[in-house]
Amino acid sequence: MSNVLKPWILMAALTALLVVMGDLIAGQSGMYFFFLLAVAMNFVGYWYSDRIAIAMTHSRPVSENEAPGLYALVRRLTQRAGLPMPKIYITPSPQPNAFATGRDPEHASVAVTEGLLHLLSEEEMAGVLGHELAHVKHRDILISSLAAVLAGAITMIADAARWALMFGGLSRDEDNNNPLAAISSILMLILAPIAALLIQMAISRSREFYADETGAWIAGAPDGLANALLKLERAAQAMPMPVNPAAAHMFIVNPLSGEAILSLFSTHPPIQARVERLRRMRI
Repeated sequence: MSNVLKPWILMAALTALLVVMGDLIAGQSGMYFFFLLAVAMNFVGYWYSDRIAIAMTHSRPVSENEAPGLYALVRRLTQRAGLPMPKIYITPSPQPNAFATGRDPEHASVAVTEGLLHLLSEEEMAGVLGHELAHVKHRDILISSLAAVLAGAITMIADAARWALMFGGLSRDEDNNNPLAAISSILMLILAPIAALLIQMAISRSREFYADETGAWIAGAPDGLANALLKLERAAQAMPMPVNPAAAHMFIVNPLSGEAILSLFSTHPPIQARVERLRRMRI
């Protein structure tokens, strides 16, 4: 399955999962309602994901006078990538990290942390920025944001439905006459949030590998990004960033904790796997 097609198939799976939950909770009317809910959430995610990301990370816009070197490097990379100049933000965190947001290349923003500006060489910085611009070029941020919105909704709805079941406030006539149907509904409400999380994580991980490859090409060499990833991993282990977990998937490395995370539930592929793939590249 291609890297381009895979996230859209996974997104369709999330939407289908939400619709199935609607059917289990309220029958055909619930199925229609939850489908419309998925459409509405996709609309909100499409238009406002960038503003939400900037607000969640407390990032601030930075002018070219404040960061001329950063602007010059981003401008050189965007020209190589054939992209318009994005808005530039600084995230107030000592942890070196970066993310990109925006629904398309014409409405993109790139944010770097204060710690990133003080840690990396120019070649390494070019690799990191190239990675983020690759996300912009592939429209990854939009796909990941929509996946996060849908997965979050599935989890919240399942939680509410389980509480309602406990107090007898969620029961369909056909389930009352069919114990197996009732049991399957309960199992679905338990398993649906886990499935949604796994799908969201799969979307995020698939896009990271793709962005690494394109980002190395934008930067002109893979070594800068490979070296930067190793530095960022070590820094994340030393100083986790106090950021909303819903925003963790946006960053180039997981900002929450340096502890090993079960790969199935991680928003990012293992750094070593990413570095090995980059070392094998020839540009």
